[in-house]
Amino acid sequence: MLPVKQAESIILDSVQSLDPELDTEVAELSSATGRILASSVTSQLDFPHWDNSAMDGYAVRYIDVQFCHSQQPAILDIVAEIPAGYQPQVSIQSGEAARIFTGGVMPEGADTVVMQEDTKREENRVFIFQSPKPQACVRHRASFYHAGEPLLNPGIVLNAPEIAILAAAQCTELTVYRRPKVAILSTGDELVTPDQPLQPGQIVDSNQYALAAWVRLCGGIPKVRGIVGDNPEKLKNAIAEAILAADIVLSTGGVSVGDYDYVDRILAELGAEIHIHSVAIKPGKPLTFATLPPSLTASSIQGHKQRSHHPVLYFGIPGNPVSALVSCWRFVQPALRKLSGLPPELWEPMFVNAIAIQDLHGDGRKECYLSGRLRLVKGGYEFELAGGSHSSGNLINLAQTTGLAVVPVGQTFIPAGESVQVLIVDS
Repeated sequence: MLPVKQAESIILDSVQSLDPELDTEVAELSSATGRILASSVTSQLDFPHWDNSAMDGYAVRYIDVQFCHSQQPAILDIVAEIPAGYQPQVSIQSGEAARIFTGGVMPEGADTVVMQEDTKREENRVFIFQSPKPQACVRHRASFYHAGEPLLNPGIVLNAPEIAILAAAQCTELTVYRRPKVAILSTGDELVTPDQPLQPGQIVDSNQYALAAWVRLCGGIPKVRGIVGDNPEKLKNAIAEAILAADIVLSTGGVSVGDYDYVDRILAELGAEIHIHSVAIKPGKPLTFATLPPSLTASSIQGHKQRSHHPVLYFGIPGNPVSALVSCWRFVQPALRKLSGLPPELWEPMFVNAIAIQDLHGDGRKECYLSGRLRLVKGGYEFELAGGSHSSGNLINLAQTTGLAVVPVGQTFIPAGESVQVLIVDS
């Protein structure tokens, strides 16, 4: 069994990120949410586009108001009113002011805005009772961004703030990385789909649905391949077809040491390089990780040449539903992040230190991951252990999971009130 951190390193070292030239597509701004930017974006617009007011008030010349105070206010003639979206038609001269509203374009001659709260208007005159700082409440052209400079850099996820920036910059089409394709197949004669009546000994295949949902939340495209029985020839064909259809293959079951566990043997027959057979983790010990290179020969997979220019990643994960999701959160997600075009600082899983609310138990021989919920309390995290049995088959216990507490190798007990490392689960 490999240590968890070593397994993570092997996996990440085997992943080749999507190519910014070959693995991109153009997305409309309206459908770009959640996509990963593949090339720099620039704009021909300055931000702000022009000098404008940050407040409702009066646009003035600072020299006219620099010495005023409550006992000796400056008295200025109001010569214009400038709402947002209006192009001023006047130039402010000595002794004059313009009524201006937030976002309004600064008129020529004015260099400062006096807040409305520091003034009093009487007909067409305004009394200024407090001297502002020079250029107060003025947003200067290009003070946020200069036209032609990089606006957004490659590798960022386009969420609401980025979409707003792109819309304001009038960038309506973007070059983004394509979404990685993830083939998902379940193995085992005991599995049935949710719409079939259960017979004694049968199990509903929840993994297809869970993993497809997880892939979507991670920004990938799930390619659901269905259930494959414990027949070596059928399983080999199914795995070969999945490899040709995806960047990553996730198969559940068939990777332990039972008589019907064929996955590792089939991968070897298909020319895969198997890097991992098992990991010192609980749940999720039986983990196969393999790569199939782009140079795979035509005869290796049913007479078809491999269509990809980068290795296909194969994860054979346990069939128990808890083990399957823990394996994805701990090992598959970092690989998917790297493949997707995210920068290195976002590849690895995110851990935080939290205070355990209950006692936590491990077996000492493997890293044990216990499901529960993270809460932010007074600036620090607390971890509340899920209340049910922590069996790898107890899928019910995973509901509302936001974190996995880690009991390290060599440790069997973390008492309540002590600090514990927790893997954040966000998808």
